[in-house]
Amino acid sequence: MESKRKYSLKTFIPYLLIAAFILVFVIRIPYYIEGPGSTENLKDFVTVDGKTDKSSGGFYLTTVGVKKATLASALFAHFSDFNELISKEDLMGGSTNEEYEQIQKYYMDSSQNAAIEQAMKLAGVDYEMAFKGVYVLTIDEKSDFKGKIKVGDTVTGADGKTFKSSEELVNYIKSKKVGEEVTVSFTHNGEEREATGKLIELSTKKPGIGIGLTDHTEISSDVSVEIDAGSIGGPSAGLMFTLETYELLTGKNIRKGHEIAGTGTINSEGVVGRIGGIDKKIVTASQNGAEIFFAPDDEISDEIRKENPDIKTNYEEAVAAGKKINTKMKIVPVKTVQDALDYLDKLEEK
Repeated sequence: MESKRKYSLKTFIPYLLIAAFILVFVIRIPYYIEGPGSTENLKDFVTVDGKTDKSSGGFYLTTVGVKKATLASALFAHFSDFNELISKEDLMGGSTNEEYEQIQKYYMDSSQNAAIEQAMKLAGVDYEMAFKGVYVLTIDEKSDFKGKIKVGDTVTGADGKTFKSSEELVNYIKSKKVGEEVTVSFTHNGEEREATGKLIELSTKKPGIGIGLTDHTEISSDVSVEIDAGSIGGPSAGLMFTLETYELLTGKNIRKGHEIAGTGTINSEGVVGRIGGIDKKIVTASQNGAEIFFAPDDEISDEIRKENPDIKTNYEEAVAAGKKINTKMKIVPVKTVQDALDYLDKLEEK
Protein backbone atom coordinates (compact mmCIF):
# COMPACT_ATOMS: atom_id res chain seq x y z
CA MET A 1 0.00 0.00 0.00
CA GLU A 2 1.36 3.41 -1.06
CA SER A 3 1.95 6.00 1.64
CA LYS A 4 0.30 9.38 1.31
CA ARG A 5 2.69 12.16 0.32
CA LYS A 6 2.84 15.00 2.82
CA TYR A 7 3.19 18.61 1.74
CA SER A 8 4.55 21.40 3.89
CA LEU A 9 3.69 25.10 3.64
CA LYS A 10 7.14 25.68 2.13
CA THR A 11 6.07 23.60 -0.87
CA PHE A 12 3.31 26.07 -1.76
CA ILE A 13 5.22 29.31 -1.10
CA PRO A 14 6.62 29.66 -4.68
CA TYR A 15 3.14 29.13 -6.13
CA LEU A 16 1.58 31.59 -3.71
CA LEU A 17 4.20 34.19 -4.60
CA ILE A 18 3.54 33.71 -8.33
CA ALA A 19 -0.22 34.00 -7.75
CA ALA A 20 0.27 37.15 -5.66
CA PHE A 21 2.52 38.67 -8.34
CA ILE A 22 -0.07 37.98 -11.04
CA LEU A 23 -2.87 39.38 -8.87
CA VAL A 24 -1.02 42.60 -8.04
CA PHE A 25 0.99 43.32 -11.20
CA VAL A 26 -0.73 41.53 -14.11
CA ILE A 27 -4.50 41.26 -13.65
CA ARG A 28 -6.30 44.40 -14.79
CA ILE A 29 -8.91 46.05 -12.60
CA PRO A 30 -11.87 48.04 -14.06
CA TYR A 31 -10.07 51.38 -13.83
CA TYR A 32 -7.56 53.39 -15.85
CA ILE A 33 -4.39 55.29 -15.00
CA GLU A 34 -3.82 58.73 -16.54
CA GLY A 35 -0.24 59.94 -16.38
CA PRO A 36 2.45 61.81 -18.33
CA GLY A 37 2.43 60.61 -21.94
CA SER A 38 4.75 61.37 -24.83
CA THR A 39 6.29 64.47 -26.42
CA GLU A 40 6.08 64.22 -30.20
CA ASN A 41 8.06 66.27 -32.75
CA LEU A 42 5.59 67.70 -35.27
CA LYS A 43 8.21 67.54 -38.02
CA ASP A 44 7.20 63.86 -38.16
CA PHE A 45 3.49 64.69 -38.54
CA VAL A 46 3.04 67.63 -40.91
CA THR A 47 3.90 68.13 -44.59
CA VAL A 48 3.09 70.99 -46.98
CA ASP A 49 3.13 70.14 -50.70
CA GLY A 50 5.03 67.00 -49.71
CA LYS A 51 7.82 68.91 -47.95
CA THR A 52 8.81 68.46 -44.30
CA ASP A 53 10.11 71.01 -41.80
CA LYS A 54 13.92 71.30 -41.99
CA SER A 55 14.32 74.41 -39.81
CA SER A 56 16.27 74.24 -36.55
CA GLY A 57 14.48 73.58 -33.26
CA GLY A 58 11.08 71.95 -33.08
CA PHE A 59 7.41 72.26 -32.20
CA TYR A 60 6.09 69.42 -30.03
CA LEU A 61 2.64 68.14 -29.13
CA THR A 62 2.27 66.53 -25.72
CA THR A 63 -0.03 63.70 -24.68
CA VAL A 64 -1.60 62.22 -21.57
CA GLY A 65 -0.85 58.51 -21.25
CA VAL A 66 -3.84 56.25 -20.53
CA LYS A 67 -3.51 52.58 -19.57
CA LYS A 68 -5.60 49.96 -17.81
CA ALA A 69 -4.87 49.77 -14.11
CA THR A 70 -3.55 46.93 -11.97
CA LEU A 71 -3.58 46.88 -8.16
CA ALA A 72 0.09 47.88 -8.21
CA SER A 73 -0.35 50.80 -10.62
CA ALA A 74 -3.45 51.96 -8.73
CA LEU A 75 -1.45 52.03 -5.48
CA PHE A 76 1.36 53.91 -7.23
CA ALA A 77 -1.12 56.44 -8.63
CA HIS A 78 -2.52 57.05 -5.15
CA PHE A 79 0.86 58.29 -3.94
CA SER A 80 1.86 60.05 -7.18
CA ASP A 81 1.40 63.75 -7.98
CA PHE A 82 1.03 63.18 -11.71
CA ASN A 83 -0.72 59.81 -12.06
CA GLU A 84 -4.46 59.54 -11.51
CA LEU A 85 -6.81 56.57 -11.07
CA ILE A 86 -10.06 57.10 -13.00
CA SER A 87 -13.11 54.99 -13.81
CA LYS A 88 -14.16 53.99 -17.31
CA GLU A 89 -17.22 56.24 -16.89
CA ASP A 90 -15.00 59.23 -16.08
CA LEU A 91 -12.76 58.49 -19.06
CA MET A 92 -15.34 57.62 -21.70
CA GLY A 93 -18.49 59.29 -20.42
CA GLY A 94 -20.66 56.22 -20.93
CA SER A 95 -19.44 55.55 -24.49
CA THR A 96 -18.37 52.11 -25.64
CA ASN A 97 -14.70 51.58 -26.50
CA GLU A 98 -15.52 51.84 -30.21
CA GLU A 99 -17.58 55.01 -29.73
CA TYR A 100 -14.86 56.59 -27.59
CA GLU A 101 -12.25 55.91 -30.27
CA GLN A 102 -14.53 57.36 -32.96
CA ILE A 103 -15.13 60.52 -30.89
CA GLN A 104 -11.40 60.96 -30.24
CA LYS A 105 -10.73 60.50 -33.97
CA TYR A 106 -13.31 63.17 -34.80
CA TYR A 107 -11.78 65.58 -32.29
CA MET A 108 -8.32 64.99 -33.78
CA ASP A 109 -9.58 65.44 -37.37
CA SER A 110 -11.46 68.58 -36.34
CA SER A 111 -8.43 70.07 -34.58
CA GLN A 112 -6.25 69.40 -37.63
CA ASN A 113 -8.84 71.04 -39.89
CA ALA A 114 -9.07 74.11 -37.65
CA ALA A 115 -5.26 74.28 -37.39
CA ILE A 116 -4.82 74.22 -41.17
CA GLU A 117 -7.51 76.90 -41.55
CA GLN A 118 -5.84 79.18 -38.98
CA ALA A 119 -2.35 78.65 -40.42
CA MET A 120 -3.54 79.42 -43.95
CA LYS A 121 -5.46 82.48 -42.79
CA LEU A 122 -2.42 83.86 -40.94
CA ALA A 123 -0.06 83.02 -43.81
CA GLY A 124 -2.36 84.62 -46.41
CA VAL A 125 -3.01 81.37 -48.28
CA ASP A 126 -6.36 81.05 -50.13
CA TYR A 127 -8.62 78.20 -49.02
CA GLU A 128 -12.24 77.06 -48.98
CA MET A 129 -14.14 75.26 -46.22
CA ALA A 130 -16.49 72.59 -47.58
CA PHE A 131 -19.43 71.23 -45.57
CA LYS A 132 -19.32 67.42 -45.69
CA GLY A 133 -22.32 66.70 -43.48
CA VAL A 134 -23.18 66.41 -39.82
CA TYR A 135 -20.98 64.25 -37.61
CA VAL A 136 -22.69 61.96 -35.07
CA LEU A 137 -21.11 62.38 -31.62
CA THR A 138 -23.75 60.73 -29.40
CA ILE A 139 -26.93 58.69 -29.75
CA ASP A 140 -29.77 58.88 -27.20
CA GLU A 141 -30.85 55.55 -25.70
CA LYS A 142 -34.44 56.44 -26.63
CA SER A 143 -33.61 57.30 -30.24
CA ASP A 144 -35.38 55.23 -32.88
CA PHE A 145 -32.12 55.42 -34.83
CA LYS A 146 -30.03 53.67 -32.16
CA GLY A 147 -28.53 50.59 -33.81
CA LYS A 148 -29.17 52.04 -37.26
CA ILE A 149 -26.72 54.96 -37.08
CA LYS A 150 -23.46 54.81 -35.11
CA VAL A 151 -21.20 57.33 -33.41
CA GLY A 152 -18.69 58.44 -36.06
CA ASP A 153 -21.15 58.32 -38.96
CA THR A 154 -21.78 61.46 -41.01
CA VAL A 155 -25.39 62.47 -41.69
CA THR A 156 -25.63 63.96 -45.18
CA GLY A 157 -29.35 64.62 -45.52
CA ALA A 158 -32.95 63.83 -44.53
CA ASP A 159 -35.95 62.88 -46.67
CA GLY A 160 -33.92 63.44 -49.82
CA LYS A 161 -32.93 66.98 -48.80
CA THR A 162 -29.34 68.16 -48.28
CA PHE A 163 -28.16 70.85 -45.86
CA LYS A 164 -25.27 73.31 -45.52
CA SER A 165 -24.95 73.11 -41.74
CA SER A 166 -26.11 71.15 -38.69
CA GLU A 167 -28.36 74.11 -37.88
CA GLU A 168 -30.25 73.69 -41.17
CA LEU A 169 -30.76 69.98 -40.47
CA VAL A 170 -32.00 70.67 -36.92
CA ASN A 171 -34.42 73.35 -38.17
CA TYR A 172 -35.83 70.92 -40.76
CA ILE A 173 -36.37 68.25 -38.10
CA LYS A 174 -38.02 70.82 -35.78
CA SER A 175 -40.58 71.52 -38.53
CA LYS A 176 -41.81 67.92 -38.13
CA LYS A 177 -43.92 66.33 -35.40
CA VAL A 178 -42.94 63.89 -32.65
CA GLY A 179 -43.59 60.36 -33.90
CA GLU A 180 -43.33 61.35 -37.56
CA GLU A 181 -41.03 59.19 -39.69
CA VAL A 182 -37.95 60.60 -41.42
CA THR A 183 -35.39 58.91 -43.63
CA VAL A 184 -31.83 59.92 -42.83
CA SER A 185 -29.01 59.66 -45.37
CA PHE A 186 -25.56 59.05 -43.91
CA THR A 187 -22.14 57.59 -44.59
CA HIS A 188 -20.65 54.77 -42.54
CA ASN A 189 -16.95 54.05 -43.12
CA GLY A 190 -17.25 55.79 -46.51
CA GLU A 191 -20.32 53.77 -47.55
CA GLU A 192 -23.58 55.65 -48.27
CA ARG A 193 -26.60 54.35 -46.34
CA GLU A 194 -30.16 55.27 -45.33
CA ALA A 195 -32.13 54.66 -42.15
CA THR A 196 -35.78 55.37 -41.35
CA GLY A 197 -37.12 56.04 -37.87
CA LYS A 198 -39.60 58.01 -35.82
CA LEU A 199 -38.77 61.35 -34.22
CA ILE A 200 -38.70 61.47 -30.43
CA GLU A 201 -39.47 64.33 -28.05
CA LEU A 202 -36.27 65.98 -26.81
CA SER A 203 -35.74 67.64 -23.41
CA THR A 204 -36.52 70.94 -25.19
CA LYS A 205 -39.99 69.48 -25.98
CA LYS A 206 -39.08 69.71 -29.68
CA PRO A 207 -38.96 66.75 -32.09
CA GLY A 208 -35.54 65.29 -32.80
CA ILE A 209 -33.63 62.33 -34.18
CA GLY A 210 -32.02 61.81 -30.78
CA ILE A 211 -28.39 62.16 -31.84
CA GLY A 212 -25.73 64.69 -30.84
CA LEU A 213 -24.48 66.48 -33.95
CA THR A 214 -21.69 68.80 -35.02
CA ASP A 215 -20.60 70.13 -38.42
CA HIS A 216 -18.23 67.90 -40.39
CA THR A 217 -16.14 70.21 -42.57
CA GLU A 218 -13.09 69.78 -44.78
CA ILE A 219 -10.64 72.42 -45.93
CA SER A 220 -9.46 72.62 -49.54
CA SER A 221 -6.70 74.72 -51.11
CA ASP A 222 -4.21 74.72 -53.98
CA VAL A 223 -1.59 74.22 -51.26
CA SER A 224 -1.65 70.64 -49.96
CA VAL A 225 -1.31 70.26 -46.19
CA GLU A 226 -1.20 66.78 -44.68
CA ILE A 227 -1.26 66.03 -40.95
CA ASP A 228 -0.87 62.41 -39.86
CA ALA A 229 -1.07 61.95 -36.09
CA GLY A 230 -1.24 58.17 -36.26
CA SER A 231 -3.14 56.71 -33.31
CA ILE A 232 -3.11 59.93 -31.27
CA GLY A 233 -6.65 61.25 -30.71
CA GLY A 234 -8.37 64.24 -29.17
CA PRO A 235 -8.43 67.98 -29.88
CA SER A 236 -5.61 69.25 -27.66
CA ALA A 237 -2.88 69.53 -30.32
CA GLY A 238 -4.72 72.24 -32.27
CA LEU A 239 -2.43 75.12 -31.28
CA MET A 240 0.80 73.23 -31.98
CA PHE A 241 -0.48 71.90 -35.33
CA THR A 242 -1.28 75.52 -36.26
CA LEU A 243 2.24 76.73 -35.43
CA GLU A 244 3.95 73.87 -37.28
CA THR A 245 1.74 74.32 -40.36
CA TYR A 246 2.33 78.09 -40.32
CA GLU A 247 6.10 77.52 -40.17
CA LEU A 248 5.94 75.24 -43.21
CA LEU A 249 3.68 77.61 -45.15
CA THR A 250 5.86 80.67 -44.51
CA GLY A 251 9.35 79.24 -44.04
CA LYS A 252 10.07 82.05 -41.55
CA ASN A 253 11.90 79.90 -38.98
CA ILE A 254 9.63 81.33 -36.28
CA ARG A 255 11.12 79.01 -33.61
CA LYS A 256 14.62 80.48 -34.09
CA GLY A 257 16.19 77.18 -33.11
CA HIS A 258 14.25 76.61 -29.87
CA GLU A 259 12.52 73.44 -28.67
CA ILE A 260 8.90 74.45 -28.02
CA ALA A 261 6.12 72.26 -26.65
CA GLY A 262 2.55 73.16 -25.83
CA THR A 263 -1.10 72.26 -25.83
CA GLY A 264 -4.55 73.73 -26.40
CA THR A 265 -7.50 73.40 -28.75
CA ILE A 266 -7.95 75.85 -31.60
CA ASN A 267 -11.20 77.13 -33.13
CA SER A 268 -12.12 79.01 -36.29
CA GLU A 269 -11.43 82.35 -34.57
CA GLY A 270 -7.93 81.29 -33.49
CA VAL A 271 -8.82 81.09 -29.79
CA VAL A 272 -6.75 78.61 -27.78
CA GLY A 273 -9.03 76.48 -25.60
CA ARG A 274 -8.72 74.62 -22.32
CA ILE A 275 -7.65 70.97 -22.21
CA GLY A 276 -7.41 68.26 -19.56
CA GLY A 277 -4.29 66.83 -17.94
CA ILE A 278 -2.01 69.82 -18.51
CA ASP A 279 0.02 68.98 -15.38
CA LYS A 280 0.94 65.64 -16.93
CA LYS A 281 1.88 67.35 -20.21
CA ILE A 282 4.20 69.72 -18.33
CA VAL A 283 6.01 66.69 -16.90
CA THR A 284 6.55 64.93 -20.23
CA ALA A 285 7.60 68.15 -22.00
CA SER A 286 10.12 68.98 -19.27
CA GLN A 287 11.50 65.44 -19.21
CA ASN A 288 11.99 65.55 -22.99
CA GLY A 289 13.98 68.77 -23.06
CA ALA A 290 11.44 71.42 -24.10
CA GLU A 291 12.65 74.95 -23.37
CA ILE A 292 9.28 76.69 -23.75
CA PHE A 293 5.72 75.49 -23.15
CA PHE A 294 2.62 77.29 -24.50
CA ALA A 295 -0.32 76.88 -22.07
CA PRO A 296 -3.93 78.01 -22.68
CA ASP A 297 -4.77 81.10 -20.63
CA ASP A 298 -8.46 80.27 -20.79
CA GLU A 299 -11.29 82.51 -19.62
CA ILE A 300 -13.31 81.11 -16.70
CA SER A 301 -16.84 82.48 -16.44
CA ASP A 302 -18.36 83.69 -13.17
CA GLU A 303 -20.91 80.87 -13.45
CA ILE A 304 -18.23 78.17 -13.65
CA ARG A 305 -16.19 79.80 -10.88
CA LYS A 306 -19.29 79.89 -8.68
CA GLU A 307 -19.80 76.14 -9.18
CA ASN A 308 -16.11 75.40 -8.68
CA PRO A 309 -14.43 78.09 -6.56
CA ASP A 310 -11.05 76.32 -6.63
CA ILE A 311 -10.84 76.10 -10.42
CA LYS A 312 -7.65 77.37 -12.06
CA THR A 313 -6.88 78.32 -15.63
CA ASN A 314 -4.79 75.88 -17.65
CA TYR A 315 -1.89 78.31 -17.37
CA GLU A 316 -2.19 78.42 -13.56
CA GLU A 317 -2.32 74.60 -13.45
CA ALA A 318 0.75 74.42 -15.67
CA VAL A 319 2.73 76.85 -13.49
CA ALA A 320 1.82 74.87 -10.35
CA ALA A 321 2.98 71.61 -11.99
CA GLY A 322 6.20 73.28 -13.15
CA LYS A 323 6.98 74.38 -9.61
CA LYS A 324 6.38 70.87 -8.26
CA ILE A 325 8.96 69.35 -10.59
CA ASN A 326 11.25 72.40 -10.42
CA THR A 327 11.38 72.67 -14.20
CA LYS A 328 13.64 75.12 -16.03
CA MET A 329 11.14 75.19 -18.90
CA LYS A 330 9.50 78.61 -19.44
CA ILE A 331 5.68 78.36 -19.31
CA VAL A 332 4.00 80.96 -21.53
CA PRO A 333 0.26 81.88 -21.33
CA VAL A 334 -1.59 82.23 -24.65
CA LYS A 335 -5.21 83.15 -25.34
CA THR A 336 -4.94 83.02 -29.14
CA VAL A 337 -2.56 81.64 -31.75
CA GLN A 338 -1.57 85.26 -32.44
CA ASP A 339 -0.33 85.51 -28.82
CA ALA A 340 2.01 82.59 -29.53
CA LEU A 341 3.24 84.18 -32.78
CA ASP A 342 3.82 87.52 -31.02
CA TYR A 343 5.90 85.77 -28.35
CA LEU A 344 7.93 83.93 -30.99
CA ASP A 345 8.51 87.17 -32.89
CA LYS A 346 10.29 88.62 -29.84
CA LEU A 347 12.25 85.44 -29.16
CA GLU A 348 16.01 85.67 -29.56
CA GLU A 349 17.87 83.40 -31.98
CA LYS A 350 19.31 80.38 -30.17
